[in-house]
Amino acid sequence: MPTSSVLASYSDLAYGTALVLYLLAMALHSIAFAAYAAARVPRTALAGAPTAGGDGSVATLAAPDSTLPRGKPERIGRSAVALTGLAALVHAGSLALRGAAIGRVPWANMYEFISAICFVAVAGWLVVLYRQRDAAASLQRLGGFVLLPVVVLMFLGGTVLYARAEPLIPALNSYWITIHVSAAITATGILLVSGVASVLYLVGASAGSRISARLPDATALDRLAYRTTVIALPIWTFAIITGAIWAEAAWGRYWGWDPKETCALVAWVVYAGYLHARATAGWRGRWSAWINVAGFGVMLFNLFFVNIVIAGFHSYAGL
Repeated sequence: MPTSSVLASYSDLAYGTALVLYLLAMALHSIAFAAYAAARVPRTALAGAPTAGGDGSVATLAAPDSTLPRGKPERIGRSAVALTGLAALVHAGSLALRGAAIGRVPWANMYEFISAICFVAVAGWLVVLYRQRDAAASLQRLGGFVLLPVVVLMFLGGTVLYARAEPLIPALNSYWITIHVSAAITATGILLVSGVASVLYLVGASAGSRISARLPDATALDRLAYRTTVIALPIWTFAIITGAIWAEAAWGRYWGWDPKETCALVAWVVYAGYLHARATAGWRGRWSAWINVAGFGVMLFNLFFVNIVIAGFHSYAGL
């Protein structure tokens, strides 16, 4: 039977392989995106999603899926999705091997946490493609943009944030790490997809018609950002509640305004504000997308700055 060190090395190998496959998939997505732009038939009037400005005015951004060119871009896009799925399977194997090597859940330090977030983000996007088949042709063009932050995060995780496979430190040796941290990972990974969708929505709303026509359909982007946040926010709420319960068990208090706790609460408020704004007719479109992007910015701040720079009870970066 393989020893823990051998399993850990296999995990690292699978992690690197998944990163390479994600890079190749991102390249294929980029080729498909360029081929789509080249095959696009110029149109003087582009139908698409309503995007509300500050005055609630409506602008048209992109053509519906019925006008998407068939052929080469679609075939390359399907190949990119298939390669992304293969990379996700290898990535899942890396996490499983890491857990088997150390006999615990593989998300106790920044390296493992980022790896798990990236896996959830990719898996979430693949699930969206499977379930939203009516808009799959448009959402396929989102693939390269989703994989870009995934590749960057995994590169950082595998280099400057890498940590050797080791047992849990005493402060994390609790069954709550399975419940609380897994919820935080799931919510963060889903919100990564939501943030990317809102960023592209804003790019399409601010750019000219030639650029916006190449991006995924604005209606699909707006709907994707909203629906993924609707799913992620209750999970993030659960993560905050279970974190408070764990804090009471570990430190004798439910809430101590630790930087991590405070930032998590700020993110919750921003995303709750986004859902409220998005559900209000006057705040659909560009302004609600800005709120969603701000929420994602808080999540990134919480992930990197709070974990690495600010000292607190949650300083478990493993650096």
